[in-house]
Amino acid sequence: MCAAVATSLRHGTERVRQYQIACLLHDLGRAGLDRRLFGKIWSWAKERGIPTRPREWRALHKDTPYGRETEAFLRCYRKGLEADGLAMTGWAKEQVEMRLGYARRLARQLRTAQPAIKEMGVTWAPWMQQVMLYYYYPEKLASAKLWIKELAEILVACEQFEAYSNRRRGRDYYVRKKETLVDAFVYLEKLRQEGIVSGRVMGALRRLTAKGEFDAILEEARGHAFTQGERRALRAMES
Repeated sequence: MCAAVATSLRHGTERVRQYQIACLLHDLGRAGLDRRLFGKIWSWAKERGIPTRPREWRALHKDTPYGRETEAFLRCYRKGLEADGLAMTGWAKEQVEMRLGYARRLARQLRTAQPAIKEMGVTWAPWMQQVMLYYYYPEKLASAKLWIKELAEILVACEQFEAYSNRRRGRDYYVRKKETLVDAFVYLEKLRQEGIVSGRVMGALRRLTAKGEFDAILEEARGHAFTQGERRALRAMES
């Protein structure tokens, strides 16, 4: 999805090739994730309206030192989690770090993976890591080149569009019982209003969606085919 949007916005072939590698690895900071435990911790937080992303945590807890969101979360909620049967073992803390301390964990995982990445013939560039961090840390791209920021925005838009269609992720993490296209685009519009995703990126995503470019990917995420009504809504997405 990201490569298709980037190509439609006239990013060059070699750049898109490297970009796609960054997209494939963007969740590397969650290597070793315990899906069941991770889902329990963050479902617990979401049900209570507790921020689950670094930028949202800092907006609410302005006294938290930058980069220490994991420690602050555990300080505030460890007792509550443990009272509900979620023991905050070292492994459980890692699941917290996979979200609120994502920049630190991604950096560690990249250092470990770099030799293997190099052996594959991949030339790793610093901008690739910036793109991977954008959703949680948009401030890190405040002075980045415009093309880097646009690629980061595309990754956020495509990932969230897929996430809002993903049935398993919806049950495990979002405490969601049903996936709807309306919810997906309401959230994407919220990101546009916040300046996380530009109108240009949103326009490209809508155009490709209306053409049917992503139907197979989204149906796979759903686990079933779209209804006729949903397909009509997708075809009208550009308008």
